[in-house]
Amino acid sequence: MASGVTGTVETRYAGRRVERVEDTRLLTGRGTFVDDITRPGMLHACFVRSPFAHARFNGIDATAALALPGVHSVLTAADLNPEVKEAWHAVAGKDMPDTPRPPLAEGEVKFVGDPVALVIAESRYIAEDAVDLVDVDYEPLPAIADFRQALNSDVWVHQAYPDNNAGGMAGMPPDEEVFGSAAYVVKEHIYQQMHVPVPIECRGMVTEWTQSTGELTIWASTQTPHELRAFAARLLGIPAQHVRVIMRDTGGGFGQKVVPMREDMCIMLAARKVAATSNAPSGAVALKWIEDRRENLMSAGQSRHVDGDVRMAFDEDGTILAADIDFIQDVGAYPTPYPVLTTAAIGMFFPGPYRVPKASFNYKTVFSNTTGLHAYRGPWQYETLTREILLDIAARKMSLDPVELRRKNLLRRDEMPHFNPNGMPYDHVAPIETFEQAVKILDHEGFRKEQAEALAQGRYIGLGFSAYIEPTGAATGHLASEGCTIRMEPTGKINVYVNGGSTGNSLETTVIQLTADALGADIDDVATIQGDTAVTPYGAGTQGSRSAPMTAGAVNEAGAILRAQLIAMAAARLVVEESAIELGGSKAMVREDPEKFVTFADLAYRAHYEPQMLPPGMSATLEATARYTAPPTAPIHWANATHACTCEVDIVTGHVTLTRYIVSEDVGPMINPNVVEGQIAGGTVQGIGGALLEKLSYDDAGNPLSSTFVDYLLPTATEVPVIEYGHVEIPGPGVGGYKGAGEGGAIGSTPAVINAINDALAPLGVTLTTLPATPAFIVSLLERAEGK
Repeated sequence: MASGVTGTVETRYAGRRVERVEDTRLLTGRGTFVDDITRPGMLHACFVRSPFAHARFNGIDATAALALPGVHSVLTAADLNPEVKEAWHAVAGKDMPDTPRPPLAEGEVKFVGDPVALVIAESRYIAEDAVDLVDVDYEPLPAIADFRQALNSDVWVHQAYPDNNAGGMAGMPPDEEVFGSAAYVVKEHIYQQMHVPVPIECRGMVTEWTQSTGELTIWASTQTPHELRAFAARLLGIPAQHVRVIMRDTGGGFGQKVVPMREDMCIMLAARKVAATSNAPSGAVALKWIEDRRENLMSAGQSRHVDGDVRMAFDEDGTILAADIDFIQDVGAYPTPYPVLTTAAIGMFFPGPYRVPKASFNYKTVFSNTTGLHAYRGPWQYETLTREILLDIAARKMSLDPVELRRKNLLRRDEMPHFNPNGMPYDHVAPIETFEQAVKILDHEGFRKEQAEALAQGRYIGLGFSAYIEPTGAATGHLASEGCTIRMEPTGKINVYVNGGSTGNSLETTVIQLTADALGADIDDVATIQGDTAVTPYGAGTQGSRSAPMTAGAVNEAGAILRAQLIAMAAARLVVEESAIELGGSKAMVREDPEKFVTFADLAYRAHYEPQMLPPGMSATLEATARYTAPPTAPIHWANATHACTCEVDIVTGHVTLTRYIVSEDVGPMINPNVVEGQIAGGTVQGIGGALLEKLSYDDAGNPLSSTFVDYLLPTATEVPVIEYGHVEIPGPGVGGYKGAGEGGAIGSTPAVINAINDALAPLGVTLTTLPATPAFIVSLLERAEGK
């Protein structure tokens, strides 16, 4: 029965490859993105950005810019920053100590692209011209661009942090006795380059302040419309009910659009300033800011920039005895939000899906004169990268196949529940099963034979595995609950309202599937409204792979209320007991006599137009709102997967060709396999890009070297093979057993690719532990090995 509740027919839509309901709109170019929003008399904003990585500025002269026809105003920190009331993010909480984050730079710029002033004009073209006319009196200062040197640098990014240490944390100290006595100890230094999510749609926002009512309407490219609303209210010091956020379509987020950043703060603060000086007859003035790609690469934030030492101890049979990770993470100049806590996940998750008796970690987060750290699809991914690379290196040193080493140490279903040595409570998972499935799909033995034959011919092919476990739907703080409203219209058609939002994650489709099953409705009778805070219940948005388990819970809660009302109405209409009613096909029928039924349309008509015909005391309400709260006994839905990659490396050019790619993943029962596989594919491609191509680079002076797609390279269909899927379905602890699927592909793919390259180059004595694996870098490693 759907969600295990009586009164409905068997589940009919969840688990099916239902076509995405949003595709017609998006594929025909009828989506509505922020830049599609046009308001009467709308003004446009453009930022004056620092050309220096570190400089003091002694004054801003906007005279020439203001003289340009069409320029409305030029706002500086003195205009906007004092207007900030509160600027904390719910993901960290109001009481969590945080790092500096002024809307506009105050006295000093900290990175190239740091916003110094905001130009507002009648068009974006005029605003950009005016930006060039704003004269900023800069006094360049020494910069520290390499975070690996920042802790010992005389250059301080923030005077309040004299050693550039934004904070750190440590777990249990390493058990040096175990490391000292183990049969094998493998240690590596692994560096992951800075790279970024690169959503198709850059950041953007339209704000409209209505002077007469003191209300703010925001159209935003965001993953979290309700949190943006709450943040805006806190920022401006106005009641939350005076803020409305509308999110239509968002062209990708991947973590970059979870929390409002400094530019967003500026546009929200400027909305009220602009309206106060406007003579608009409506009393409402709109302001639009659309980020271009150069701005996005320079200032939207960085991710994945980590450097550290990892080691593992093994007994003579290859059983893991202990694991240790010691690392630093670059947080740039203005990380968002509080970076120390989020970075802890790297250390906490380092034992991964393996049986690790003892684990230790230590880390520091480090400021640099570069753009600030932000979230990116599995922001703790470095733990999987380092662990999985280390395991392959260890296997070769122990003369084991990496498959055998993993097989010996991966956790099994009968070991659940299991606490990793850092206290993380694993349950409802069996990592060994996704691993064995991937090995079987690959035909491991067949590949090893092919590899030996290729080597005899002078060809270098390799195989890499990567296994991980990840928390999804982590029910902490404001992430622990989700709201839903389901309303049946007078026609019997159904609307489901959730926070949601279309960011490419197909939440529209899956919510409709879940709702249709919850009510026993035909899927064509269900539609969804998402992303508008005026009509949708509060939700924490798309982050932390939470949408499937939390939204399923919310739909189930609201659906149960409305289902009970439909059953009561139908039982009265058909003159039977409520227990005799079954819902299905958008009608209520008598279970033992299916020809005796009443349609949802008939029930809705009576409730809306003939309520006096209902039995005395029966409510005519066909609408339910509920809030699902994850139980404390099941705060995390653990998903896991194994990635397997094969490749061929041209040792003359260093070019890597990926030949096969396999993902076996357990995300519990799949609401829609097409959607799950789409999420896996998207993340996997991003991870492939991080392994082979993508790098956000700075020179020693802090100048960005990859602010266009000429220099920042992205994977295309040329680099990505067909992705093969395997599914293991172990239900999670929540409603429907669903687990999150949004981040896994991006976590597991990078180490699988690197391991495949290292496996291919192992006969030549080459091991790559610095990313990305560009052709030039591979050639340099080969030349170095040849010169030994």
